[in-house]
Parts: sequence; C-alpha cells; structure tokens
Amino acid sequence: MKSDIDPLEQRSRSDQIAQTLEDQILTGRFAPGARLDEASLAEEHNVSRTPIREAFHRLAQSGLVVQQPRRGVFVRVSSPVEILEMFEVMAELEAACGRLAARRATDADIAELRQAEIECRAACDAGDIDLYYLKNGIFHHLLYAQSGNGYLEQEASRLHRRLKPYRRMQLFLRGRLQQSMDEHAAIVGAISAGDATQAAALLRDHVAVQGEKFHHVMSHLPKT
Repeated sequence: MKSDIDPLEQRSRSDQIAQTLEDQILTGRFAPGARLDEASLAEEHNVSRTPIREAFHRLAQSGLVVQQPRRGVFVRVSSPVEILEMFEVMAELEAACGRLAARRATDADIAELRQAEIECRAACDAGDIDLYYLKNGIFHHLLYAQSGNGYLEQEASRLHRRLKPYRRMQLFLRGRLQQSMDEHAAIVGAISAGDATQAAALLRDHVAVQGEKFHHVMSHLPKT
C-alpha cells in the first residue's frame, strides 16, 4: 500500500469498512463470539491493516465487538439480560411509533403499509422465513417513518438494526410466522382506524420477547 494516502481518504475507507463489517455482523456472516481476523479482512478489502484497526475501534465504540489484548477482536456476545432489556426498549419505541402513526398517517401511508403487509403475507404463505424477515423489516421501517417524528424513526431504526439477529431467531418457532402475520394485520387495522391506543398496545406486544420466544432466542446464543 502507498504510504502517502490522504488521512481523510483513509478515514473514509475505514468508515466504509466499519459499515460493511457492521452489516455482516448484523446479518449473520460473523456470529456472536466469532473472531475477526485483521490480516484476512485487510486482504479482502484490499487495504493495509490500519483502516481495519480503525474500523474495529469504531465497532468497539458501538458495542458490536470487543477487543481483547493478545487475543484479538471478537463479535460481542450480548447477555440474556441485555437482550431482554433491548427488546423492552424496542417494544416501547415501536409502541410510540404506532401511536403517532395512527394519528398522523395519510391515506397514501396506509396504502403503502397495506402493500407491505400483503408482501409479508405472500412470504408467510410460501413458508419462506428469509423473505418474510426481509419484508417484515420493510413493514416496521414504514411504521417508524409514518410516526412523523424523525428522531424517533432514527432511534427505532438504530435499535432495530442492533436486534436483527435476535428478531430473526424467533421466527423459527413453530407457528410464529403466522402469528406475526396476524399481528401485522391487526396493527394495520388499528392505524387505519386511527386508534392510537390500540396501535401502541399491539406493537408493544408484537415486539416484546416473552416466555417461549425468549427461551428460543437464548438457546441459539453461543455458550460462553
């Protein structure tokens, strides 16, 4: 690599790599507990090790990885308590989105939400969990946007991203796909009717991880 690389260009490259690694962690390429190899990643991204180290530092600051002296960098394994706490906050954020969307969504917004629901149902009917997971994410991000509150949308999207691996896990529970789809239909109905209280309650219950769902998520975490 050249030694006279512009520091701003190097910073931009490390930010891009950090974003890529974050996506790969959250979509499952690098599982919780996996070691991130500096040398192989530098080769993969065609950079020196410096941007990789800077990307690792950024990921450590966001809580996605831990840097262990003389051992390396590992994808962080969240504790059961932390995961449950994140889901509790996510449930409240989505409840707030639903409450505001019920008050603020336009006819065009509701039509868009119904279309997302239709696409979720098609994936559900096909038994395609991966496709359902993708369409489900679109459905939820529409709800965040339709809250009409940019800051709430940003925070809900950020935590949704952090919880991606765990939200996907519970879809493999027997009967959960259809249950999730039925909950979507009820949520759209409440928002369409302008029932803010009902929309908030339905979304809170939809996101909350309780009982069997929580045990299913925990059983798929790596043992430490």
